[in-house]
Amino acid sequence: MTIMKGLWLEDGALAFKDDLPYPEISGEEALIRVNLAGICATDLELLHGYYAYCGIPGHEFVGEVISAPANPALQGKRVVGEINIACGVCDYCMSGRRTHCVNRTVLGIKNRPGAFADYLSLPISNLHVVPEGLKDEIAVFCEPLAAALQIQEQIHVQPGDRVLLVGAGRLGILIAQTLALTGCDLIVLARYPQQQAILKSFKISVVDHNAIPDQSQDLVVEATGTAEGFAIANQAARSGGTIVLKSTYKGNTTVNFSQLVVREIRLIGSRCGPFAPALRMLANGLVNPLPLIDSTMALEVGISAFERAAQSGVLKVMIKP
Repeated sequence: MTIMKGLWLEDGALAFKDDLPYPEISGEEALIRVNLAGICATDLELLHGYYAYCGIPGHEFVGEVISAPANPALQGKRVVGEINIACGVCDYCMSGRRTHCVNRTVLGIKNRPGAFADYLSLPISNLHVVPEGLKDEIAVFCEPLAAALQIQEQIHVQPGDRVLLVGAGRLGILIAQTLALTGCDLIVLARYPQQQAILKSFKISVVDHNAIPDQSQDLVVEATGTAEGFAIANQAARSGGTIVLKSTYKGNTTVNFSQLVVREIRLIGSRCGPFAPALRMLANGLVNPLPLIDSTMALEVGISAFERAAQSGVLKVMIKP
C-alpha cells in the first residue's frame, strides 16, 4: 500500500502522520496532488468540536491532477475543487441544490479526507481548471471567495445600499472586496490594525465599535463567528433590513428574537458559493487576496501552522506539502 504524509484530526487533537494511505479513486474521480492549502476558521472550529470529524482536515486547496480515468485530458492540469460531494439522486440534488444534498460528504469536514495531505480525491464534476498564469497563492482562495460571492447569490445588493460588514478576518476581507464592487455604501467593522490597513488600501471605509450606525443598515453581514458579532449585527440592521450570517458557531448562542420579529428583520444563513465566477474574478484581478497571506508553512510543521492561524488577528496561514 502506498502511503503519504498528512495532518490527522481525531477527538479534537491534531497530529502529523507519515503513514496515511493514498486516496482511492473511482472511475468518476480524480487523484490530485496538493500544491497549496489554506487554513480557515472552519478548520480551527473543527478542533473545538464544531463537527465530530475524524480524518484529514482541509478544504481550501489548489493542486495538480495526477490521474483522472474518466477524463485523461485533465491529467497535469492545475485545479481547485468544490467541497460538497453530492449523491445526485436526493430531492435537493434533483432540484439543483447539490450543496444541501442530504447524503453529501464534504472535503475535510464530513466523511471525506481533506487537503492537508500530499494527495486528495474529488469527483471530476467538482473540479475547475485554474487558468494558466494564475498563481497558486491566488487560486487557493477560490473556495472562500466563492463563499463570499454566495451573499450576492442570495441578496441583490444595489448601488447606494447601506451595508455593514461585521468582521474583517480571512473571509471578511474577501467579502468586503466583493461587496465594494457593487457600488453599495459599505462600511466594515475591523478590530485589528492589520485588517484596517488592508481594507484602507482597497479604499474601503472602516469603523470601530463606537461609530456603528444604530438600526440604519439595509444589509448587515456577520462574519466574526462570535455571539458579540451577531448582537452588533442585530442592533445595526434597520427595520425591514437583512442580516446575512457567514459564521459557524460551536454550540448555542443567545439571540434576541423579539427584535427580529418586531423590526421584521430577515435572517439568512449563507455557506458555499459559485466557483466559476470566483475563479474568473481572481483571474481578472477584481479581487486581490494576497495581502491576506500571513505565512506559508510546510506540511511537516502543520501543527505549528494551526497554532499560528489560531492567534488573534492572524489572517491566512498556508500549508504547502
